[in-house]
Amino acid sequence: MNSESNQKHNQIDNKSSMRQKLEQREHEYLSPYAAFSDNSKGRDLFENPCDIRPIYQRDRDRILHSKSFRRLKHKTQVFLAPEGDHYRTRLTHTLEVSQNARTIARALRLNEDLAEAIALGHDLGHTPFGHAGERALNRVCPEGFEHHLQSIRVVELLEKHGEGLNLTIEVRDGILNHQTKGIPSTLEGKIVRLSDKIAYINHDIDDAIRGHIITEDDIPSEYTDILGHSPRERLNTIIHDIVSNSEDKNDIIMSPEIQNAMFEMRKYMFKSVYTNPVAKSEEQRAETMLEQLFTYYRNNLELLPEEYLFMIDKKGESETRVVCDYIAGMTDRYAVAKFKELTIPRSWSIY
Repeated sequence: MNSESNQKHNQIDNKSSMRQKLEQREHEYLSPYAAFSDNSKGRDLFENPCDIRPIYQRDRDRILHSKSFRRLKHKTQVFLAPEGDHYRTRLTHTLEVSQNARTIARALRLNEDLAEAIALGHDLGHTPFGHAGERALNRVCPEGFEHHLQSIRVVELLEKHGEGLNLTIEVRDGILNHQTKGIPSTLEGKIVRLSDKIAYINHDIDDAIRGHIITEDDIPSEYTDILGHSPRERLNTIIHDIVSNSEDKNDIIMSPEIQNAMFEMRKYMFKSVYTNPVAKSEEQRAETMLEQLFTYYRNNLELLPEEYLFMIDKKGESETRVVCDYIAGMTDRYAVAKFKELTIPRSWSIY
């Protein structure tokens, strides 16, 4: 073998071993309670491993490059059509959940790639107009609608024109169980479940203060004296508490005092922000709009985009579920545009 061929052979060997080296490094550094990439339960459809990226990193990349992920930037987090550039969207919320989860996972020597993949995918199935949209579709869809179940439907079926993303079992488990009532099977999934609550409590407070719905002084002192008197202090308190109480344990836990204060703060947010008539003044209109869009497309299936008709005709999906899929995937502004297009007469042209 000449020197040029030998050099090419060595390059191939080095490339094929990059993933294995990273997997071996996990076993050398991560906690014994971590979800190791080479111990994954795998995918529903077998794929040859990537020669560079471990399996959860590959899942992270698939989610990041998906259409559903990109649409999150134009979906409501809490405030519908706020006047200002600094309010959270579903995308910025997702990124904040991801950052919280990565910080905790890294501190506990757990699998940061898995935590990040779950965090980036946890809200892919969210509707336009936040939980108002979720309530509307749950009312009109005979099968019901919950965004965590829709997120799984997105990654398993709807992405890539009906092929899905073929994510690992561990990532899908974390996405499915990120709700308060969920019980993820991995510590990384449990981290994301808590990180979601941390993000939307602290950052929704920040947005509510920015929108003059509440002030920092309005928050009951029995919570702020424990957690902190600013979003930064509260994030620091909660994350440090999780890390210190979960280190070298096969669970993700908080101290009773901090956990109770955090969930009482959540109750305060529901009372003062999430159901506040000023903050939520437009939600009923948004719900009515989505309900009418559902009825219209249910009665005019032929107007659905081709990829959704494919789901009905070739995949055997129910018509009502596919109509929900289409509406749930809309951004806020696209839903408004379609509603105007379908319900408001166009102006007559006068020549």
